[in-house]
Amino acid sequence: MESREYDVVIIGGGILGLSTAMQLGQRYPAQKIAVVEKEETLATHQTGHNSGVIHSGIYYRPGSWKSRFCVAGVQKLVQFCDENEIEYERCGKAIVATHESELGRLQNLFERGVANGVAGLELVGPERLKEIEPHTVGVKALWAPNTGIVDYIKVAHAYAGRFQETGGEIFTGAAVQSVASSSNSLAVETSKGTLTTKNIINCAGLYADRVAQMTGEKTDVQIIPFRGEYYTLRPESRHLVKGLIYPVPDPRFPFLGVHYTRNIHGGVEAGPNAVLAWAREGYTKSSFNLGETLGAVTFPGFWKMSMKHWKTGVSEMRRSYSKSVFVNDLQKLIPEIRAEDLASGGAGVRAQAVARDGALLDDFSILRGRNAVHVLNAPSPGATSSLAIGEHLVDLAVESFGISA
Repeated sequence: MESREYDVVIIGGGILGLSTAMQLGQRYPAQKIAVVEKEETLATHQTGHNSGVIHSGIYYRPGSWKSRFCVAGVQKLVQFCDENEIEYERCGKAIVATHESELGRLQNLFERGVANGVAGLELVGPERLKEIEPHTVGVKALWAPNTGIVDYIKVAHAYAGRFQETGGEIFTGAAVQSVASSSNSLAVETSKGTLTTKNIINCAGLYADRVAQMTGEKTDVQIIPFRGEYYTLRPESRHLVKGLIYPVPDPRFPFLGVHYTRNIHGGVEAGPNAVLAWAREGYTKSSFNLGETLGAVTFPGFWKMSMKHWKTGVSEMRRSYSKSVFVNDLQKLIPEIRAEDLASGGAGVRAQAVARDGALLDDFSILRGRNAVHVLNAPSPGATSSLAIGEHLVDLAVESFGISA
């Protein structure tokens, strides 16, 4: 890596870092901007393990960052895909109430979606549900016809290409090891050399809190990784799912429950669960990192979170280690599903920010520091919202760093 001075260094080559880099470069082409990514390939972690859903904005509290980013971001994303010839599909999503006790929550979701400006939402009964998803059983469902699917790795690489066209530089295989501050610059030391910069935008995902700490920020949150494990439907069973089929989510927990997701390549995933991972990149049950585990269990919020959600945690662990439990939960939506329909799938790790009081942060959390902007929590719908979030981060950077043309 050639030693150079930059106006802005963006840490993290996932979809948010690349969206921000692209938009910053397009708006301020005279600025010297670099992206550093620790992996040899871009969009490897949360972006690369994403389910590929283009969310429409149903779940999110009106006025929240999730709501604002998603509703604006989905339109920007679809337009970007059209302009860059990236395939996507509006396959629609059915959120299914399988018991009358869920009807109140389903109605609340409908009202939230309408308040957020989501077009085409419809509450449907069992007969209409059968037309939409013939193999799904429920007492009522919320049908969102404009929800879609896309390959977010392709989207992220397109962002990277547009960024490089503006003169931006991307360094892969460059893990950030430290950030040293002087009177008017920051030295970002990586495994491939040191970059000197005036400002940093931290989009490091699973390590965002660590990077913030490197810059001297004292954060009240810590990333606790949760692994989401999937099965895939065997080719002969994919006909059971036409689009996206979700349960009514539990509002006490910021995960959506096991569901069925058809992807843009024709496959169907079933899951995920949500279990604690003992490494920030713990994609398998055997993954373990002693330092990262100690860092988690010595954080006060970890134990407060565990006490608050231990019953859910035990249930998720049972589902992780028992295929029959997993299948039983999937059968609530599609009773025909059998264990033999499911093949082993992959897993993703969600970078869940947890506060000192044990609260699971449910919204985006962005911290403005000295010469830095830190994205400390970027949950779903982060990928859908990537252009809207990137635009917001550029606005913050302009305001915080005094960037000008």
